[in-house]
Amino acid sequence: MLYLIDVVRFRSTALMCLMLLVCTGMVQAQETAEPTVKFNRDVKPILAKKCFACHGPAEQESSLRLDERDSAVAEADSGMIAIVPGKVEESELIRRITSHDEFERMPPEGEGVKPEELAILKTWIQEGAQFQGHWAFEPVSDPKLPVTKHEGWVQNPIDQFILARLEENGLEPNAPASKRTLIRRAYYNLTGLPPTKEEIEAFEKDDSPDAWKNLVEKLLASDHYGEKWGRHWLDLVRFAETNSYERDGVKPNAWKYRDYVIRSFNENKPYDQFVVEQLAGDEIENPTVDSIIATGYYKLGVWDDEPADPLLHEYDQYDDIISTTSKTFLGITIGCARCHDHKIDPISQENYYEFLSFFRGMKPYGNRGDVSFSQREISSPEVISTHENHRREREAVENRMNEIVSAAIEQLPKEEQKEVKRQRDPNRRRERMDGRIAELVPNEASEYAELKRQWDAVKDKEKYLPAREFALAVNKADKTPPETTTMLRGNPHVPGDKVEPGFPKYFKAAKPQIPEPTADQQTSGRRLVLAKWIASEENLMTARVMVNRIWQYQFGRGLVRSSSNFGQLGTPPTHPELLDWLTKEFIRSGWDIKHMQRLMMLSSAYQMSSAGAEKGLAQDPANDLFWRFNSRRLTAEEVRDSILLVNGRLNDKMYGHGFYPRISAEVMAGQSKPGDGWGNSSYEEQARRAVYIHVKRSLLTPILSSFDFPETDAPCEDRFVTTQPAQALGMINGDFANQQSTELAKRVRETGATTPEDQIREAIHFVMAREANDQDVKIGISLINDLKKDHGLDDQRAFDLYCLMLINLNEFFFLD
Repeated sequence: MLYLIDVVRFRSTALMCLMLLVCTGMVQAQETAEPTVKFNRDVKPILAKKCFACHGPAEQESSLRLDERDSAVAEADSGMIAIVPGKVEESELIRRITSHDEFERMPPEGEGVKPEELAILKTWIQEGAQFQGHWAFEPVSDPKLPVTKHEGWVQNPIDQFILARLEENGLEPNAPASKRTLIRRAYYNLTGLPPTKEEIEAFEKDDSPDAWKNLVEKLLASDHYGEKWGRHWLDLVRFAETNSYERDGVKPNAWKYRDYVIRSFNENKPYDQFVVEQLAGDEIENPTVDSIIATGYYKLGVWDDEPADPLLHEYDQYDDIISTTSKTFLGITIGCARCHDHKIDPISQENYYEFLSFFRGMKPYGNRGDVSFSQREISSPEVISTHENHRREREAVENRMNEIVSAAIEQLPKEEQKEVKRQRDPNRRRERMDGRIAELVPNEASEYAELKRQWDAVKDKEKYLPAREFALAVNKADKTPPETTTMLRGNPHVPGDKVEPGFPKYFKAAKPQIPEPTADQQTSGRRLVLAKWIASEENLMTARVMVNRIWQYQFGRGLVRSSSNFGQLGTPPTHPELLDWLTKEFIRSGWDIKHMQRLMMLSSAYQMSSAGAEKGLAQDPANDLFWRFNSRRLTAEEVRDSILLVNGRLNDKMYGHGFYPRISAEVMAGQSKPGDGWGNSSYEEQARRAVYIHVKRSLLTPILSSFDFPETDAPCEDRFVTTQPAQALGMINGDFANQQSTELAKRVRETGATTPEDQIREAIHFVMAREANDQDVKIGISLINDLKKDHGLDDQRAFDLYCLMLINLNEFFFLD
């Protein structure tokens, strides 16, 4: 009996030990296993949307801050603990989210936390509530490609990352788009222009496995590619060709920077080189004409030619450069730290002025009446030599003539001498003395007469000298810049402690080493040190920011929606692993922009339909998971250029001075001096692409402004897409739309189409790039008849207005 009891005891003890071992293993596995829910990817977006307004970086009600672990797991002023790692039931955050008491339930206003979001928060807490540092301030990872179930959908690694997230959330990717949709999408995204009906039909008939790939390659090689993608960059660098303020004077040669950008994209210039040329193209070894023009980047901002406080305005220009550089290249808002430490991101006021000191010594745009600081000669060596030889010849003649005149002046009576010497201009002095040389210095008279003949010949030569060429660029910069100090509340009249050039501290980069300038060096070399750091592989941000922009322009929004703010007030990436993988791939490719575009466009994700799906719309209405492609309206430039293309008038001339579209007197009246600074280009020139329109800050082209062309005083990371009355009014009543629809009608008639039916079919052929169907013809005939019957119009005018209707249709304006 005792034996049996011992056996039972032994077995019970053994079972308990076994259970203990199993449980211990489970706990250890839970502690060491990779969490299924990631803070930055899954949790932070929920907290940012629902909680950070009251308990985030800017505001901490009840001393609770949910974006930092120490605060989130500590006891708040109310005595509660928001998050107890591993204990969902003890976490006040969950209790308040699920409370039925309207005075306790959080968030107090707006849409509550969704069930699926609550499940994510509970899982995260149960798994230990692990926080991560702000994702953008961490080194770029090299993530492994995720495993997916539906491998047949995957064309390249991009698809693996997209599909893995869809499968995690129980969603399926949309079916492929039609070939017609794809070719229109590709043409507009890469060139900003629509394909013709013939190009669409050829693509639809091409059944070869490389049809899509070949189309993408063709468009990447198009000259129109640089015009489209160059315009994206011009948005980011606040491109304009005038100074703003009341006079809004022209920036000479600003158009050359625009052409440099277009050429750089067409040549597929490596992005790191593109960065360095703009920030320090004059400081690189063996600067080129292109690299000099690239520094026009610094001179594109607003400039007051008559500032009330010149010193303050000088530092306002520095602030513009700092804000533009940090947002455009680094995706951070250093400019927020001018007056005080950044309220959100780890950027101190001292950091701001350390960053500013890289640009010290670079002369401002100019002084009133003198913008030589911003105009640099880029003539060929031969042209420079010719002009230099001519200058020496002219000066030799001029100097000897002045010597003779000075000797003649000394022979004048004292009072007359004083009167002549008061005339400081040597040319004026000579004019007064020419007739008296023989009288006053007779021994020099014959020489003077010969010098005058030589002078006339030298002046005559000037008409035949080759033209000198200048660029808007950094022209003057100190070799030894003045010291930089912090400034009390950003006021340059109240300097503080001296600072040296330095990178933002959170990059954890080594202190920059500024080489001592060489004897023949013209500048300090500081900007080159900054440029090389920004364009380096070690930089946390540069490649991330650019691949996100490429994704944004290809897919309709960035993986990080706030594409110029990767800081803590920006939106976290929806696919952080994909962003990091793309970043690594971008660097591995040699900073090859076209390689990244090719990779994106050859993915299944890019080739999806934009159609809605019930489950996707219900679960992910914002398409954060990319279960479908985002449809979009054409941009302002695409609207204008497409109208010109379909009516046959588009002038494909590239580069050179911008042109001036016709602007109505009513719009001109808004200027302080109506029409001042606006030229009168020919009708043919006005048919060039919109990227070549002269960008005057106080007089933006109305049709572009109506369709959300950006303001030019600050960088534009992403254009708004609005729907407002001026768009419809301009497209129905505006001069441009009416004139160009008349040109479209003229093009249709020139095909030989005479009957209304045939004319309607031809018009749809040009505008919609497809065959007209019976319904199209029926609607068109009805409209034309109504216009004739109800408004007394003749056949020609009625058809003109039918063409106007066509270019106002959604089918023309929107891209699936």
